[in-house]
Amino acid sequence: MHTNFSGYVPTFAGLFLLLILTPGCGDQAAPVPEAAPAAASIVRADYGTTTAGEPVESYTLRNAAGMEVTIITYGGIITALTAPDREGKFENVVLGYDSLGQYEASNPYFGALIGRYGNRIAGGNFQLDGETYQLETNDGPNHLHGGVTGFDKVVWEATELPSATDPGLRLTHLSPDGAGGYPGNLSTTVTYTLGEDNRLEVAYEATTDRPTIVNLTQHTYFNLSADPSRDILDHVLSIDAERYLPVDPTLIPTGELEEVAGTPFDFTEPKAIGKEIGQEHEQLRRGKGYDHCWVLDAPGGEAPVATLHHPGSGRRVEVFTDEPGLQFYSGNFLDGTLPAPGGGTYGHRTGLCLETQHFPDSPNQDGFPSVVLRPGEAYATTTTYQFSTK
Repeated sequence: MHTNFSGYVPTFAGLFLLLILTPGCGDQAAPVPEAAPAAASIVRADYGTTTAGEPVESYTLRNAAGMEVTIITYGGIITALTAPDREGKFENVVLGYDSLGQYEASNPYFGALIGRYGNRIAGGNFQLDGETYQLETNDGPNHLHGGVTGFDKVVWEATELPSATDPGLRLTHLSPDGAGGYPGNLSTTVTYTLGEDNRLEVAYEATTDRPTIVNLTQHTYFNLSADPSRDILDHVLSIDAERYLPVDPTLIPTGELEEVAGTPFDFTEPKAIGKEIGQEHEQLRRGKGYDHCWVLDAPGGEAPVATLHHPGSGRRVEVFTDEPGLQFYSGNFLDGTLPAPGGGTYGHRTGLCLETQHFPDSPNQDGFPSVVLRPGEAYATTTTYQFSTK
């Protein structure tokens, strides 16, 4: 039998088939769902065992943008930190080693937490409440960065702080009364937080059961080019400080607050680090370059206290802090003898440090801000490194 479609009345099933098989005018293919953004994460791994038999762990914090920071429990050390260049390429921008053995053997404080006292104390001694305390001397006649076994050489207890956006790691350490010559049991907490906006926050807290002194800081060496064979002299730096602390031949502050205007120490406007580092200046000779503390004009404000920019890659880091000082160290003692990951060595000035802190030798300088911590008081300070591109 011949069927004439002109007179065909479709059944319900046929009509349903026509509707699902025949596209209507203006119909488009269903959109493909976009991939969900990567979630922030924390990855823990074993990192080895110290020569004293203590296990060490590493923790890698990763934000949704792809930035990562890896911290080990030995010294609270930042072993790697990736930041994007202007093309969006993430590369490691800090100096470090390949193994725990290298950190234990010969380490110029790469990436380490520094305490109990960051920077130098003259003669390794100070008076507090009429009593004289003698600390270890490990920098000629002076005490430096907490002494022979400072916070950079202890194994910290770690607690993961998971977050969908801002993963963190809390490190704690109890420094016993008399450690390194310091009075009081000092309970210290340092929290690293990696923000979704490529911000690394370092929050320091401490309490004591006896009057003592405290000055904590972070000693990461930056090279924003991500090429550890290149020096940092082409990095452009600005520091919001009209004064700095001149030092004696052993790098102890003289007690003066000297104006930076008209000197190579003027970074109130951005300039290349290498522009004046080779000038004939007594302070540059003493530090073998920049190794001085700048007196910050407005710590704790909304503006950065320092900005570092690498024109070649476009990477930039802004430093925010409530500390009164910033120690800028231009890597003067890196001399090509320390191994770099993947082969080669760290040459002269292949990294720089921006250490937020109270002033060096404050316990012996009446005119400097106090670093005394007493029972019932809480030491609390925060420094943030904001990474971006320009």
